[in-house]
Amino acid sequence: MNEIDLYHKWVEWSEEDQVYIGKCPDLITGIHGDDPVQLYRDLCDVLTEVVHHFRQEGRTLPKPRVRPMQEVL
Repeated sequence: MNEIDLYHKWVEWSEEDQVYIGKCPDLITGIHGDDPVQLYRDLCDVLTEVVHHFRQEGRTLPKPRVRPMQEVL
């Protein structure tokens, strides 16, 4: 498993900005783009770079805290 797989990430449409926003609040504020599939790939690439930077600096990664909502039955 890749370290970025521990972090919840998603792409959503922003009506206000008229672009897709890729988010991973535990590691970055977000990125944007026009193609949701490519944006998800780009988001994963950015997160890989963030993790690499943390490792190079000898810093501990934040614990994953953001989780998708689950339906309560």
